Amino acid sequence: MKFPYSMLRDFVETSLDAHQIGDLLTMAGFELEGIEEVGDEFVLDIKVMSNRGDGLSVFGLSREVLAKDLNSKPTALYREAANRFENTPCPPTFALPKDAASIESQDCRRFAVRGFEGVIANAQSPAGMQKRLDACGMRPISLLVDLTNYVMLELGQPLHAFDRAKLTESRLVVRQAKPGEKLTTLNGDEHELDGQMMICDGAKPVGVPGVMGGLETEVTDVTSSLLLESANFVNKVVRKTRKQLGLNTEASYRFERSVDPDGVIAAMRRFTQMLMQVQPNIQVSEVLDLYPQPPKPEKVTLRVGRASMLLGMEIAPDQAENYLSRLGMSVTRHGENLEVTPPSWRPDIMREEDLVEELGRVHGYDRIPEALPFGSTPIGGSRGKELVKDRFRESLLRSGLTQIISHSLRSVHPLDEPCERVSPRQPASPEHDTLRSSLLPCLADAARRNGGRDLQLFEMGKVFYQHEGQFDETTYAAVLCQGNLVPPERQGEKVPQVDFFSVKAILEDAFVNLGIADQLEFKSFDPGEDRRFHPTRTAAINVGNIQVGTLAQVHPLVANETGLEPNTILAEVALDWLIDAVTPRLNIKGISRNPATRRDIAILVDKSTEFKKLELAIRTSGGELLEKYWLFDIFEGAGIPEGKHSLGIGLQFRKHGENFTDEEGNQVRDLIVAELAKLGATLR
Repeated sequence: MKFPYSMLRDFVETSLDAHQIGDLLTMAGFELEGIEEVGDEFVLDIKVMSNRGDGLSVFGLSREVLAKDLNSKPTALYREAANRFENTPCPPTFALPKDAASIESQDCRRFAVRGFEGVIANAQSPAGMQKRLDACGMRPISLLVDLTNYVMLELGQPLHAFDRAKLTESRLVVRQAKPGEKLTTLNGDEHELDGQMMICDGAKPVGVPGVMGGLETEVTDVTSSLLLESANFVNKVVRKTRKQLGLNTEASYRFERSVDPDGVIAAMRRFTQMLMQVQPNIQVSEVLDLYPQPPKPEKVTLRVGRASMLLGMEIAPDQAENYLSRLGMSVTRHGENLEVTPPSWRPDIMREEDLVEELGRVHGYDRIPEALPFGSTPIGGSRGKELVKDRFRESLLRSGLTQIISHSLRSVHPLDEPCERVSPRQPASPEHDTLRSSLLPCLADAARRNGGRDLQLFEMGKVFYQHEGQFDETTYAAVLCQGNLVPPERQGEKVPQVDFFSVKAILEDAFVNLGIADQLEFKSFDPGEDRRFHPTRTAAINVGNIQVGTLAQVHPLVANETGLEPNTILAEVALDWLIDAVTPRLNIKGISRNPATRRDIAILVDKSTEFKKLELAIRTSGGELLEKYWLFDIFEGAGIPEGKHSLGIGLQFRKHGENFTDEEGNQVRDLIVAELAKLGATLR
């Protein structure tokens, strides 16, 4: 906001020059953006925060100067403004009809009008007023228009003058516009007003509340009868209307940042006072003031000790009471606490922290002492659910997968989870009309855009769904692998390809890192259970008795439809379900200095025997001496009975503190073979 330094001196007696006033306001939270000299006048340009509409007037900034500078004193004009110009003598000489003003919209908090007769509209405003308006970027037009702008600059309350003779039935009504109603504003543009709050006369719209008046009812050189409007409108509604109509005005700028509802009548009295100084023979009506629901001030409790702690400097209760009183707040002392009632021009004061900020502003941010931080330092790193997610991500990265991040809004895809989709009310485009129900479509799109070959990708993120009208979301991890497992520079004569078991090993390693590998189970799906996946190459990922995911090869038809390779392996894990199903635990053992002992066995077993049963038998019989085991060969063919296959299994044993003997190694191996025999396996 721009204002002349001399205009501030009308409200404040101060020894501070323009530059010092700029520094003072900056330290009070109203940043000085510049000072320029216009003629023989210094003009300050102050940046006002969006929640401090009270700073958009010279009177409001004068209040800040008086609060921070004890050597400054209020002038007679300041005291008049502080008293709402109640002592301004103006006996009415005629009466307005009771229906000269009415409110039919909840978006108008207060609406007041006053009539003037015998006005000389073509008179020029005083030269000093024109000079100040011009310095603030407001072009002088005529006495009546200049007065409304000048009072707005002084007090922050926008006013609008209507030619009363041009108003149908000589009245003003605040209501919602009807379908088809239009208005040509003062700038000459015509606007469609369907459903918007409008100021109307008895027949048509005549102004956009808080923004701009209508061209048809503007005051002109022949105007002699005037109806002055002063009102308070809901700031959000003014902002919405201003954006829809594409209009930016000084009035809308103030209404959007809040205007004091108790200043409505004060501005009208000030306008009357200044007009009668120039034209003392005019006739003035009483003020017709409509104020349906005056707001009740909310009291806020301030703990002075806590304020000192937050600010990092000591402020005594007497000081705090003095500072807040100088800002126009009503303060009641209760021991070390203050009960504060904010004034009507400070709707931003809603909680204790707001009052703490006020104390810091007035006492001086520059007086906050320098001090090193104190207190305990919390342990860094992730905790709880975030720790589980981080470990899962780290495992996939260590396995050579590449993480992608995609948009949660997308279009329908063949790899979507078969469920009821969630859609935004107003999608931005057909390509982003639904929230994703699975991460697999995102991975498939990324694979297609990156050539579709030799890719190992994963993503972690939210998926969204609804059931019986209830919306929900959960965090998933999804994997897509296809093509070669190793890069070209590491490929030998035989290049390993991605298959079901290689991705299974990646997931198993991730579960080992979470400490829940012993609770993990890959369970076969019934054929055709999920149309996205191959009917005979699909497994449910279970932890305990809860299914937390799926591992599968893509269905051939879906692969053809999406452009994926037919051997593409997909996996999904619901991390939120996984975390709720188990408590991760990590088993940590010391590193043995003793060498390991290895034994290899080859067993003949029915193909129908699930390998997980063989694994359980090996783990339970090997006990703590079994360090690890692995499957290194599967053989079918000559010498192997029909319906059976030969499995080569490596066993590694180790003791802590002593070495294994050959006899001890053979004994543990024999225990494992005996346990496998219970499952029908025979040693070859």
